Amino acid sequence: MQRYYFDHNATTPVSPEVFAAMAPVMTEVYGNASSIHHFGQDARRMLDAARREVAEMIGARAEEIIFTSGGTEADNLALFAAGGEGHTITAAAEHPAVLEACVQLSNSTVVPVDGKGVVNPDDIRRAIQPDTRLISVMHVNNELGVIQPVDDIAAVARETGVRFHSDGVQAAGRIPVDVAGMDFYSISAHKIYGPKGVGALFVRKGTGVHPRLFGGPHERKIRAGTENVAGAVGMGRAAQWVRKEGAEDAARQGVMRDRLEKGILQRVPDAHVNGAGAPRVGNTSNMRFDGIDSEPLLIALDLRGFAVSSGSACSSGATEPSHVLAAIGLNKQQAKSSVRFSLGRSNTAEQVDALIEAVVQVVAQLRKLAPAYA
Repeated sequence: MQRYYFDHNATTPVSPEVFAAMAPVMTEVYGNASSIHHFGQDARRMLDAARREVAEMIGARAEEIIFTSGGTEADNLALFAAGGEGHTITAAAEHPAVLEACVQLSNSTVVPVDGKGVVNPDDIRRAIQPDTRLISVMHVNNELGVIQPVDDIAAVARETGVRFHSDGVQAAGRIPVDVAGMDFYSISAHKIYGPKGVGALFVRKGTGVHPRLFGGPHERKIRAGTENVAGAVGMGRAAQWVRKEGAEDAARQGVMRDRLEKGILQRVPDAHVNGAGAPRVGNTSNMRFDGIDSEPLLIALDLRGFAVSSGSACSSGATEPSHVLAAIGLNKQQAKSSVRFSLGRSNTAEQVDALIEAVVQVVAQLRKLAPAYA
């Protein structure tokens, strides 16, 4: 049976060019990048080259890139290093790496999003207090694909003297990114066809932060620990691909995403696109199918060879609605009827058409078994 992957927002496969760049590093360039001998300096040169590639992808300078273990650490580093001593503002549809970190902070405010999942910059402005130290609003929502007005929010931050962090994990590689106006920006390698276990935090030069890991002078004394050189090289190669070919492939994915939504909406009654009408990245579609739960839909599609994901998460043994879908006003049943399709480099129009056909058939079958829908 053929299997097709439509869950690229969860993770992407390591691309051939990334694997080719990493393989010799893992076997031949094994020195510690902090060592002064030949082996260490070879590793240092490759680490520095990777840092430049990552910086160029987001319009930063190499010295402003701090390598981390991934997007979660980058988010936490920004929040605790910059916002931990005062009031922090974030939004209701943020990734748990931000929301759960804010729970640990002594003072934070969560502003709402509208029915499309978009943050109103005026709500951010109204939430600012005398001791506000940090605003954290994601660039692209991981479930809806909605693009937040980060430039407008950054302007509010500058006007009020508050530092601004954006989680760009789902933005890099899907839309152009320029960190001008931001103080912190998080990215992750495994969302752009790089390896898992490596990410980066942009920290604007001159922005004071307190380190969260101690033990050595690594990464501008902000993040102690021997650097993952092979992972950084893989991320650098992935960033290089994004700069050279990412825009063209993102446009191709946007065409396919529109084809997917149009095909499903035309053939499946009572189907809806969550976040429709807001600016969205071209690879993501979160769709709701009234009358059925997403879990059996996901299982049925998987049995037919299609990997997609749900807007729900399991907590304490019970399936709870996605906090993102709740934030845009969906009730529990509507949220549990939603599925996310996220396209990537490997997907083709033929795969999209096959997925449409599978969704049409599976939804019809499940609705026959759903008394609520009948």
